[in-house]
Amino acid sequence: MRREYREMILELRHRLHENAELSGNEVQTKKILMNFLREHTGLSVTDRGTWFYAAAVPSESDMRPAAQTRPCKDSDTDRCAAKGPIAFRADMDALPIPETIDLPYASCNPGVSHKCGHDGHSAALAGLALEADRLLRESKLSRPVYLIFQHAEEIGAGGAVCAELLEEKKICEVYAFHNLGGFPENAIVYRRNQTQPESEGLTITFRGRPSHASAPENGINPARAIAKMIDYAGKLAEIRGGDRIDEPTEDRSCMALCTIVHVRVGKRDFGVSAGDAEISVTLRSDREAVMKQMEAGLLEYAEKVADSEHLKVSHSIADYFPETRNEDGCLNRVLAAAAKTGRQVIAMPEIWRASEDFGYYTRKTPGAMFYIGTGVDHAPLHTTAYDFDDAILETAVDMFKELI
Repeated sequence: MRREYREMILELRHRLHENAELSGNEVQTKKILMNFLREHTGLSVTDRGTWFYAAAVPSESDMRPAAQTRPCKDSDTDRCAAKGPIAFRADMDALPIPETIDLPYASCNPGVSHKCGHDGHSAALAGLALEADRLLRESKLSRPVYLIFQHAEEIGAGGAVCAELLEEKKICEVYAFHNLGGFPENAIVYRRNQTQPESEGLTITFRGRPSHASAPENGINPARAIAKMIDYAGKLAEIRGGDRIDEPTEDRSCMALCTIVHVRVGKRDFGVSAGDAEISVTLRSDREAVMKQMEAGLLEYAEKVADSEHLKVSHSIADYFPETRNEDGCLNRVLAAAAKTGRQVIAMPEIWRASEDFGYYTRKTPGAMFYIGTGVDHAPLHTTAYDFDDAILETAVDMFKELI
Protein backbone atom coordinates (compact mmCIF):
# COMPACT_ATOMS: atom_id res chain seq x y z
CA MET A 1 0.00 0.00 0.00
CA ARG A 2 1.22 3.48 -0.82
CA ARG A 3 2.71 5.48 2.04
CA GLU A 4 0.25 8.35 1.63
CA TYR A 5 -2.62 5.86 1.87
CA ARG A 6 -1.20 4.42 5.10
CA GLU A 7 -1.05 7.85 6.69
CA MET A 8 -4.58 8.73 5.54
CA ILE A 9 -6.24 5.61 6.91
CA LEU A 10 -4.28 5.79 10.16
CA GLU A 11 -5.57 9.31 10.71
CA LEU A 12 -9.06 8.15 9.76
CA ARG A 13 -8.93 5.24 12.21
CA HIS A 14 -8.02 7.57 15.07
CA ARG A 15 -10.79 10.00 14.14
CA LEU A 16 -13.32 7.17 14.10
CA HIS A 17 -12.05 6.05 17.51
CA GLU A 18 -12.62 9.55 18.89
CA ASN A 19 -16.21 9.50 17.66
CA ALA A 20 -17.23 6.05 18.90
CA GLU A 21 -20.99 5.45 18.68
CA LEU A 22 -23.25 2.61 19.79
CA SER A 23 -25.08 0.20 17.51
CA GLY A 24 -27.86 1.90 15.57
CA ASN A 25 -26.54 5.36 16.40
CA GLU A 26 -23.51 5.55 14.08
CA VAL A 27 -24.50 8.98 12.75
CA GLN A 28 -21.18 10.81 13.04
CA THR A 29 -19.20 7.66 12.21
CA LYS A 30 -21.10 7.22 8.98
CA LYS A 31 -20.71 10.89 8.10
CA ILE A 32 -16.93 10.78 8.65
CA LEU A 33 -16.55 7.72 6.45
CA MET A 34 -18.80 8.97 3.65
CA ASN A 35 -17.04 12.34 3.60
CA PHE A 36 -13.64 10.62 3.48
CA LEU A 37 -14.63 8.54 0.44
CA ARG A 38 -16.19 11.49 -1.36
CA GLU A 39 -13.18 13.70 -0.69
CA HIS A 40 -10.45 11.21 -1.56
CA THR A 41 -12.00 8.91 -4.19
CA GLY A 42 -14.25 9.08 -7.22
CA LEU A 43 -16.27 6.05 -6.15
CA SER A 44 -20.04 6.28 -6.07
CA VAL A 45 -21.26 6.44 -2.47
CA THR A 46 -24.85 5.39 -1.73
CA ASP A 47 -26.54 6.31 1.55
CA ARG A 48 -28.93 3.63 2.82
CA GLY A 49 -29.97 5.43 6.00
CA THR A 50 -28.34 3.53 8.84
CA TRP A 51 -25.53 2.24 6.58
CA PHE A 52 -23.96 2.91 3.20
CA TYR A 53 -21.91 1.36 0.46
CA ALA A 54 -19.37 2.51 -2.10
CA ALA A 55 -18.95 1.04 -5.57
CA ALA A 56 -16.14 0.90 -8.10
CA VAL A 57 -17.61 -0.25 -11.39
CA PRO A 58 -15.27 -0.42 -14.41
CA SER A 59 -16.33 0.36 -17.95
CA GLU A 60 -17.74 -2.43 -20.11
CA SER A 61 -14.51 -2.58 -22.09
CA ASP A 62 -12.43 -3.10 -18.93
CA MET A 63 -14.65 -5.78 -17.41
CA ARG A 64 -13.95 -9.47 -17.86
CA PRO A 65 -16.65 -11.75 -19.30
CA ALA A 66 -19.38 -12.80 -16.86
CA ALA A 67 -18.72 -9.79 -14.64
CA GLN A 68 -22.44 -9.13 -14.39
CA THR A 69 -23.60 -12.69 -13.89
CA ARG A 70 -26.02 -13.97 -11.26
CA PRO A 71 -24.89 -14.77 -7.69
CA CYS A 72 -22.90 -17.99 -7.51
CA LYS A 73 -24.01 -21.19 -5.88
CA ASP A 74 -21.54 -23.37 -4.01
CA SER A 75 -21.11 -25.58 -7.07
CA ASP A 76 -20.06 -22.83 -9.44
CA THR A 77 -18.11 -20.40 -7.26
CA ASP A 78 -14.94 -20.99 -9.26
CA ARG A 79 -16.71 -20.00 -12.46
CA CYS A 80 -17.38 -16.59 -10.97
CA ALA A 81 -14.03 -16.20 -9.26
CA ALA A 82 -12.18 -13.10 -10.48
CA LYS A 83 -15.04 -12.39 -12.89
CA GLY A 84 -18.26 -11.41 -11.13
CA PRO A 85 -18.94 -8.58 -8.68
CA ILE A 86 -17.09 -8.89 -5.38
CA ALA A 87 -18.00 -7.31 -2.03
CA PHE A 88 -16.16 -6.49 1.17
CA ARG A 89 -17.83 -5.65 4.46
CA ALA A 90 -16.68 -3.67 7.51
CA ASP A 91 -18.63 -2.92 10.67
CA MET A 92 -18.56 0.53 12.27
CA ASP A 93 -20.32 0.43 15.67
CA ALA A 94 -18.71 0.67 19.12
CA LEU A 95 -19.43 -0.78 22.56
CA PRO A 96 -20.91 0.53 25.85
CA ILE A 97 -17.50 0.34 27.53
CA PRO A 98 -15.79 3.45 28.97
CA GLU A 99 -12.44 4.61 27.61
CA THR A 100 -10.01 4.23 30.51
CA ILE A 101 -6.63 4.07 28.76
CA ASP A 102 -4.69 7.23 27.95
CA LEU A 103 -4.90 7.72 24.18
CA PRO A 104 -4.34 10.94 22.23
CA TYR A 105 -7.41 9.93 20.19
CA ALA A 106 -9.55 8.71 23.12
CA SER A 107 -13.31 8.47 22.67
CA CYS A 108 -15.12 11.76 23.19
CA ASN A 109 -18.39 10.00 24.04
CA PRO A 110 -18.62 9.02 27.74
CA GLY A 111 -19.18 5.33 28.31
CA VAL A 112 -18.70 4.42 24.64
CA SER A 113 -15.52 3.21 22.95
CA HIS A 114 -14.19 1.06 20.12
CA LYS A 115 -13.19 -1.97 22.18
CA CYS A 116 -13.75 -4.45 19.36
CA GLY A 117 -11.79 -2.74 16.60
CA HIS A 118 -14.57 -1.77 14.25
CA ASP A 119 -12.87 1.59 13.80
CA GLY A 120 -9.94 -0.33 12.33
CA HIS A 121 -12.18 -2.50 10.16
CA SER A 122 -13.85 0.57 8.63
CA ALA A 123 -10.55 2.42 8.17
CA ALA A 124 -9.11 -0.62 6.36
CA LEU A 125 -12.12 -0.76 4.03
CA ALA A 126 -11.66 2.95 3.34
CA GLY A 127 -8.06 2.11 2.48
CA LEU A 128 -9.32 -0.45 -0.01
CA ALA A 129 -11.53 2.28 -1.49
CA LEU A 130 -8.40 4.33 -2.17
CA GLU A 131 -6.80 1.36 -3.93
CA ALA A 132 -9.94 0.48 -5.89
CA ASP A 133 -10.29 4.09 -7.02
CA ARG A 134 -6.70 4.08 -8.27
CA LEU A 135 -7.22 0.82 -10.16
CA LEU A 136 -10.40 2.23 -11.67
CA ARG A 137 -8.68 5.42 -12.83
CA GLU A 138 -5.81 3.42 -14.32
CA SER A 139 -8.23 1.07 -16.15
CA LYS A 140 -6.84 -1.86 -14.15
CA LEU A 141 -10.09 -2.83 -12.44
CA SER A 142 -11.75 -5.69 -14.28
CA ARG A 143 -14.77 -6.40 -12.05
CA PRO A 144 -17.31 -4.41 -10.00
CA VAL A 145 -16.25 -3.91 -6.38
CA TYR A 146 -18.71 -3.07 -3.59
CA LEU A 147 -17.61 -1.84 -0.16
CA ILE A 148 -20.27 -2.27 2.53
CA PHE A 149 -20.01 -0.15 5.69
CA GLN A 150 -22.36 -1.89 8.10
CA HIS A 151 -24.08 -0.64 11.23
CA ALA A 152 -25.13 -2.50 14.40
CA GLU A 153 -22.94 -5.59 14.21
CA GLU A 154 -22.54 -5.77 17.99
CA ILE A 155 -26.27 -6.49 18.44
CA GLY A 156 -26.65 -8.68 15.35
CA ALA A 157 -29.04 -6.25 13.67
CA GLY A 158 -27.03 -4.82 10.77
CA GLY A 159 -25.96 -7.88 8.81
CA ALA A 160 -29.39 -9.03 7.70
CA VAL A 161 -30.21 -5.58 6.33
CA CYS A 162 -26.93 -4.99 4.49
CA ALA A 163 -26.73 -8.50 3.08
CA GLU A 164 -29.69 -7.72 0.83
CA LEU A 165 -27.24 -5.77 -1.34
CA LEU A 166 -25.63 -9.04 -2.40
CA GLU A 167 -28.75 -10.16 -4.25
CA GLU A 168 -29.50 -6.66 -5.49
CA LYS A 169 -26.09 -6.31 -7.16
CA LYS A 170 -25.71 -10.01 -8.08
CA ILE A 171 -22.52 -10.23 -6.04
CA CYS A 172 -20.62 -13.52 -6.46
CA GLU A 173 -18.39 -13.52 -3.41
CA VAL A 174 -18.06 -11.55 -0.17
CA TYR A 175 -15.24 -11.15 2.35
CA ALA A 176 -14.56 -9.63 5.77
CA PHE A 177 -11.81 -9.75 8.38
CA HIS A 178 -11.65 -9.38 12.14
CA ASN A 179 -8.66 -8.48 14.27
CA LEU A 180 -7.76 -11.24 16.71
CA GLY A 181 -5.38 -11.35 19.65
CA GLY A 182 -3.46 -14.42 20.74
CA PHE A 183 -1.82 -14.87 17.32
CA PRO A 184 1.35 -13.38 15.82
CA GLU A 185 0.95 -9.85 14.55
CA ASN A 186 -0.14 -9.70 10.88
CA ALA A 187 -0.59 -13.49 10.62
CA ILE A 188 -3.62 -14.58 8.59
CA VAL A 189 -5.70 -16.87 10.80
CA TYR A 190 -8.47 -19.03 9.37
CA ARG A 191 -10.72 -22.03 9.83
CA ARG A 192 -12.42 -24.15 7.21
CA ASN A 193 -16.20 -24.61 7.21
CA GLN A 194 -17.75 -23.20 10.41
CA THR A 195 -15.52 -20.55 11.93
CA GLN A 196 -17.85 -18.82 14.44
CA PRO A 197 -20.95 -20.08 16.25
CA GLU A 198 -24.61 -19.17 16.37
CA SER A 199 -25.80 -17.28 19.46
CA GLU A 200 -28.73 -15.45 21.00
CA GLY A 201 -29.60 -13.44 24.08
CA LEU A 202 -32.35 -14.87 26.30
CA THR A 203 -34.04 -12.87 29.07
CA ILE A 204 -36.40 -14.57 31.55
CA THR A 205 -38.62 -12.32 33.68
CA PHE A 206 -40.46 -13.31 36.86
CA ARG A 207 -43.31 -11.26 38.29
CA GLY A 208 -44.62 -11.69 41.82
CA ARG A 209 -46.09 -9.10 44.18
CA PRO A 210 -44.14 -6.40 46.06
CA SER A 211 -44.74 -5.71 49.71
CA HIS A 212 -43.31 -3.67 52.55
CA ALA A 213 -39.86 -4.94 53.44
CA SER A 214 -41.03 -5.41 57.04
CA ALA A 215 -43.78 -7.77 55.90
CA PRO A 216 -42.34 -9.92 53.09
CA GLU A 217 -44.97 -12.58 53.82
CA ASN A 218 -47.57 -10.23 52.31
CA GLY A 219 -45.86 -10.28 48.91
CA ILE A 220 -44.28 -12.73 46.48
CA ASN A 221 -40.57 -12.06 46.14
CA PRO A 222 -38.92 -13.66 43.07
CA ALA A 223 -35.41 -13.63 44.56
CA ARG A 224 -35.46 -17.36 45.31
CA ALA A 225 -36.57 -18.08 41.73
CA ILE A 226 -33.65 -16.06 40.39
CA ALA A 227 -31.25 -17.93 42.69
CA LYS A 228 -32.52 -21.22 41.28
CA MET A 229 -32.12 -19.96 37.71
CA ILE A 230 -28.57 -18.78 38.39
CA ASP A 231 -27.71 -22.23 39.72
CA TYR A 232 -29.33 -24.00 36.77
CA ALA A 233 -27.77 -21.69 34.16
CA GLY A 234 -24.40 -22.13 35.84
CA LYS A 235 -24.66 -25.86 35.30
CA LEU A 236 -25.05 -25.22 31.59
CA ALA A 237 -22.07 -22.88 31.53
CA GLU A 238 -19.39 -25.56 31.19
CA ILE A 239 -17.96 -25.46 27.67
CA ARG A 240 -17.46 -29.16 27.01
CA GLY A 241 -20.54 -31.30 26.70
CA GLY A 242 -19.01 -34.23 28.57
CA ASP A 243 -18.33 -31.97 31.58
CA ARG A 244 -21.75 -30.36 31.77
CA ILE A 245 -23.90 -31.35 34.74
CA ASP A 246 -27.15 -30.79 32.86
CA GLU A 247 -26.50 -32.09 29.34
CA PRO A 248 -28.97 -30.62 26.81
CA THR A 249 -28.12 -33.23 24.19
CA GLU A 250 -26.71 -36.71 23.95
CA ASP A 251 -24.07 -35.42 21.52
CA ARG A 252 -21.12 -34.58 23.78
CA SER A 253 -18.70 -33.51 21.06
CA CYS A 254 -20.18 -30.08 20.33
CA MET A 255 -19.44 -26.69 21.86
CA ALA A 256 -22.28 -25.26 23.95
CA LEU A 257 -22.04 -22.25 26.23
CA CYS A 258 -24.51 -20.50 28.54
CA THR A 259 -23.15 -17.22 29.92
CA ILE A 260 -25.00 -15.22 32.57
CA VAL A 261 -24.70 -11.57 31.52
CA HIS A 262 -27.20 -9.75 33.76
CA VAL A 263 -29.33 -10.32 36.87
CA ARG A 264 -31.81 -7.96 38.50
CA VAL A 265 -34.14 -8.39 41.49
CA GLY A 266 -36.44 -5.47 42.30
CA LYS A 267 -34.83 -2.08 42.96
CA ARG A 268 -32.40 -0.76 45.53
CA ASP A 269 -35.24 0.37 47.81
CA PHE A 270 -34.73 -0.87 51.36
CA GLY A 271 -38.37 -0.41 52.25
CA VAL A 272 -39.75 -2.69 49.52
CA SER A 273 -39.62 -6.45 49.16
CA ALA A 274 -39.04 -7.08 45.44
CA GLY A 275 -41.95 -8.04 43.20
CA ASP A 276 -40.17 -8.61 39.90
CA ALA A 277 -36.83 -9.91 38.67
CA GLU A 278 -35.04 -11.00 35.52
CA ILE A 279 -32.02 -12.95 34.39
CA SER A 280 -30.32 -12.62 30.99
CA VAL A 281 -28.01 -15.19 29.44
CA THR A 282 -26.18 -15.57 26.16
CA LEU A 283 -26.56 -18.98 24.56
CA ARG A 284 -24.14 -20.13 21.88
CA SER A 285 -23.22 -23.35 20.16
CA ASP A 286 -21.63 -24.64 17.00
CA ARG A 287 -24.93 -26.42 16.33
CA GLU A 288 -28.26 -24.62 16.14
CA ALA A 289 -30.20 -27.59 17.51
CA VAL A 290 -28.05 -27.65 20.64
CA MET A 291 -28.51 -23.92 21.25
CA LYS A 292 -32.27 -24.34 20.90
CA GLN A 293 -32.22 -27.32 23.28
CA MET A 294 -30.46 -25.18 25.89
CA GLU A 295 -33.06 -22.46 25.35
CA ALA A 296 -35.92 -24.95 25.71
CA GLY A 297 -34.36 -26.42 28.85
CA LEU A 298 -34.01 -23.02 30.51
CA LEU A 299 -37.56 -22.03 29.65
CA GLU A 300 -38.99 -25.33 30.85
CA TYR A 301 -37.10 -25.01 34.14
CA ALA A 302 -38.26 -21.38 34.50
CA GLU A 303 -41.89 -22.53 34.16
CA LYS A 304 -41.39 -25.10 36.91
CA VAL A 305 -39.74 -22.54 39.18
CA ALA A 306 -42.48 -20.00 38.54
CA ASP A 307 -45.14 -22.58 39.35
CA SER A 308 -43.46 -23.62 42.59
CA GLU A 309 -42.90 -20.00 43.67
CA HIS A 310 -46.36 -18.76 42.55
CA LEU A 311 -44.90 -16.35 40.00
CA LYS A 312 -45.73 -15.32 36.47
CA VAL A 313 -42.96 -15.86 33.93
CA SER A 314 -42.21 -14.49 30.47
CA HIS A 315 -39.21 -14.36 28.17
CA SER A 316 -37.73 -12.50 25.22
CA ILE A 317 -34.93 -13.20 22.73
CA ALA A 318 -32.56 -10.57 21.33
CA ASP A 319 -29.18 -10.18 19.62
CA TYR A 320 -29.47 -13.27 17.44
CA PHE A 321 -26.37 -14.12 15.39
CA PRO A 322 -26.28 -16.82 12.72
CA GLU A 323 -23.27 -19.10 12.41
CA THR A 324 -20.39 -17.93 10.22
CA ARG A 325 -19.33 -20.58 7.72
CA ASN A 326 -16.56 -20.23 5.14
CA GLU A 327 -17.03 -21.49 1.58
CA ASP A 328 -14.01 -23.53 0.49
CA GLY A 329 -13.38 -21.76 -2.81
CA CYS A 330 -13.46 -18.33 -1.18
CA LEU A 331 -11.24 -19.45 1.69
CA ASN A 332 -8.76 -20.90 -0.81
CA ARG A 333 -8.56 -17.48 -2.43
CA VAL A 334 -7.90 -15.92 0.98
CA LEU A 335 -5.01 -18.32 1.52
CA ALA A 336 -3.68 -17.62 -1.98
CA ALA A 337 -3.83 -13.88 -1.22
CA ALA A 338 -1.89 -14.46 1.99
CA ALA A 339 0.79 -16.36 0.09
CA LYS A 340 0.96 -13.69 -2.60
CA THR A 341 1.39 -10.92 -0.02
CA GLY A 342 3.91 -12.92 2.04
CA ARG A 343 1.84 -13.25 5.22
CA GLN A 344 2.15 -16.07 7.71
CA VAL A 345 -0.88 -18.39 7.70
CA ILE A 346 -2.24 -20.17 10.79
CA ALA A 347 -5.18 -22.62 10.88
CA MET A 348 -7.43 -22.48 13.96
CA PRO A 349 -8.12 -25.99 15.31
CA GLU A 350 -11.42 -24.89 16.86
CA ILE A 351 -13.99 -22.22 16.10
CA TRP A 352 -13.62 -18.74 17.56
CA ARG A 353 -16.42 -18.66 20.13
CA ALA A 354 -17.40 -15.02 19.53
CA SER A 355 -20.43 -14.49 17.28
CA GLU A 356 -20.49 -12.46 14.06
CA ASP A 357 -23.42 -11.38 11.90
CA PHE A 358 -21.32 -11.93 8.76
CA GLY A 359 -23.23 -15.21 8.56
CA TYR A 360 -26.13 -13.27 7.03
CA TYR A 361 -23.91 -12.51 4.04
CA THR A 362 -22.71 -16.07 3.49
CA ARG A 363 -26.34 -17.21 3.50
CA LYS A 364 -26.76 -15.11 0.36
CA THR A 365 -23.57 -15.88 -1.56
CA PRO A 366 -20.24 -17.70 -1.04
CA GLY A 367 -17.78 -15.88 1.16
CA ALA A 368 -15.12 -16.08 3.83
CA MET A 369 -14.28 -14.47 7.14
CA PHE A 370 -10.59 -14.46 8.03
CA TYR A 371 -8.68 -13.01 10.96
CA ILE A 372 -5.54 -10.94 11.28
CA GLY A 373 -3.38 -11.54 14.35
CA THR A 374 -2.66 -8.57 16.60
CA GLY A 375 0.03 -10.24 18.72
CA VAL A 376 0.01 -13.04 21.26
CA ASP A 377 -0.14 -10.61 24.19
CA HIS A 378 -2.55 -8.05 22.73
CA ALA A 379 -5.33 -6.97 25.11
CA PRO A 380 -8.50 -9.04 24.60
CA LEU A 381 -11.51 -7.71 22.70
CA HIS A 382 -14.34 -6.14 24.71
CA THR A 383 -12.04 -5.13 27.58
CA THR A 384 -11.08 -1.64 28.75
CA ALA A 385 -7.40 -2.26 27.97
CA TYR A 386 -8.07 -2.95 24.27
CA ASP A 387 -7.18 -0.70 21.34
CA PHE A 388 -7.01 -1.66 17.66
CA ASP A 389 -3.53 -2.54 16.41
CA ASP A 390 -2.69 0.01 13.70
CA ALA A 391 0.12 -2.22 12.42
CA ILE A 392 -2.38 -4.58 10.78
CA LEU A 393 -4.16 -1.93 8.68
CA GLU A 394 -1.84 -2.40 5.74
CA THR A 395 -2.20 -6.18 5.89
CA ALA A 396 -5.99 -5.87 5.73
CA VAL A 397 -5.88 -3.56 2.72
CA ASP A 398 -3.30 -5.70 0.92
CA MET A 399 -5.36 -8.86 1.46
CA PHE A 400 -8.55 -7.23 0.18
CA LYS A 401 -6.77 -5.75 -2.81
CA GLU A 402 -5.31 -9.13 -3.73
CA LEU A 403 -8.78 -10.73 -3.48
CA ILE A 404 -10.04 -8.22 -6.07
